[in-house]
Amino acid sequence: MARKTKKTQADLERDIAPGLVAKTKKRLVVVAGSSHPALATQVAEALGSELAPTEHRTFASGELYTRFEVSVRGCDVFVIQSFGRGVNEWIMELLIMVDALKRASAKRITVVAPYYPYSRQDKKGRGREPISARLVTDLIKTAGADRIMSVDLHAAQIQGFFDGPVDHLFAQPVLLEYFRNELSPEDREKLTVVSPDMGRVRVADNWSDKLGAPLAIIHKRRDPKVANQVTVHEIVGQVDGRVCLLVDDMIDTGGTIVKAAQALKAAGAERVIVAATHAIFSDPAPIVLQDSSIDEVVVTDTIPLAPEHRFEGLTILPIAPLLARAIREVFEDGSVTSMFDGAA
Repeated sequence: MARKTKKTQADLERDIAPGLVAKTKKRLVVVAGSSHPALATQVAEALGSELAPTEHRTFASGELYTRFEVSVRGCDVFVIQSFGRGVNEWIMELLIMVDALKRASAKRITVVAPYYPYSRQDKKGRGREPISARLVTDLIKTAGADRIMSVDLHAAQIQGFFDGPVDHLFAQPVLLEYFRNELSPEDREKLTVVSPDMGRVRVADNWSDKLGAPLAIIHKRRDPKVANQVTVHEIVGQVDGRVCLLVDDMIDTGGTIVKAAQALKAAGAERVIVAATHAIFSDPAPIVLQDSSIDEVVVTDTIPLAPEHRFEGLTILPIAPLLARAIREVFEDGSVTSMFDGAA
């Protein structure tokens, strides 16, 4: 008499519905909003893929419309949308795209926002103010996103605003590689890393460790009632005869950075180099950043820069390889933290 073997769950499923059991394979899909198509294309190419064809339309009334021209059912979809000029329109387009993906039965939706919108409004500084960064995360979650990926958030606490995973990437490796290759041995010997304010000391200190350079700090005061106006008070640290590397997460109008650079030159700095992740460059930044106190400005392309906002002495580094690697780690259930030596 033949001995009966116990059937596994998979065997039972095949017996009950053999025609319905099929092997499934994860499929990665990259889609792009209208804000920064060049960056999205570069990310897709770095992944060895192509952007999913998408129809974007703006009606005469100003309403936006999006439709994906290929099936995304069961796919792991990464939506790339950055936020430069026209931020409010790009937010609305992003929400519409996420809603369309959710209704098209995408398995997982990850919003890739290289520069996160409203990130400077992360807390209440005065009474009756909004916390707009939290509002944006709530909107993204309500639209249907499962995950957010961003580069150099203005405030790390924004990660806690989203009810889901947030991959906080750092552009520092991209910028560090540039300076390690471009700075001469003489400049490396005279290098001092400078924090433009007390809020960036931790980041600047990390730069200092990575480059083996001393740290200096600029103490400033900002009038909470007047936007984009800063008064520099004093410099803590030795900058006389040094090559000063000013590091920040973003440059908007350029007022903070220029005043910091002027203070450094007045204190005897030999050269001042500015490094920032996000080049927002609101007017009059492209003009004021050409001030004689600044010798070079180095940024990444997380935000699209029009030709008229570029100038001599500006270096733009590609962020696409970093984003592509992070997307691959997420898709393959790898470790994003490992990209940053366990520091992310």
